[in-house]
Amino acid sequence: MIKIKTKEDIAILREGGKRHAEIMNKLISIVRPGLKTSEIDEAVRKMIGEKGDKASILDYKPHGATRPYPATICVSINDEVVHGIPNENPRTLEEGDIVGLDFALTHKGLITDMAVTVPVGKISKELEDLLSGTREAMMAGIKTAKGGNKVGDISAAIELIGISKGYGVVEDLAGHGVGYHVHEEPFVPNYGEPGKGEVLKPGTVIAIEPMFNLGSHYVVFDKKDGYTYRTKDGKPSAHFEHTVLITKGDAEILTLV
Repeated sequence: MIKIKTKEDIAILREGGKRHAEIMNKLISIVRPGLKTSEIDEAVRKMIGEKGDKASILDYKPHGATRPYPATICVSINDEVVHGIPNENPRTLEEGDIVGLDFALTHKGLITDMAVTVPVGKISKELEDLLSGTREAMMAGIKTAKGGNKVGDISAAIELIGISKGYGVVEDLAGHGVGYHVHEEPFVPNYGEPGKGEVLKPGTVIAIEPMFNLGSHYVVFDKKDGYTYRTKDGKPSAHFEHTVLITKGDAEILTLV
């Protein structure tokens, strides 16, 4: 069941979303060649804690997982699509890499979710285009996320951008409702048909998060760590995500400074 947020909930989510975006912007500014993934995790842990908030995914155990997630943030490098673990077998970022930064924040009991993929130093034009194209798709999805429209309108807008640019649109992972829990209904795929799926009602809060691969759309799951998804063909992947509030008009991006 889709859970409509109250006015009081929305006020808290706005506060939390602003804090979330501020932390993400600071995090982006420290990304550089030579930075260890464990240092990213430590930085997020410190910044979230400084304001008395909580890292929503630390010790969170999603449905089907064999163990709780062990870090405050997912750090996914190059062919890692999502859910890379930064503090177990830490890796060092290298010039030319792209790195996905994805974390959820709990402020006064309510949760926002946000992700970006950023360059490490100078990257190729091909990777620059992948990042800009994936972000463009996220914004296209957000533009269609209006009260009265349907989930399929978001999905189709995202898919159209991915296909037009020749990217593999990841089908095994998707956006979702958020707020009271890390993952709520509705399920928001990154592919689909306009006019299909649940009606977007004002007060619904969702995370819109396209994932595009430079190669095929196929992904594989790392059974060893129990969390990381990688592209099947080993080619790079990009991921962007905002938490948005559905209104009677344009969606309000909550994770935006």
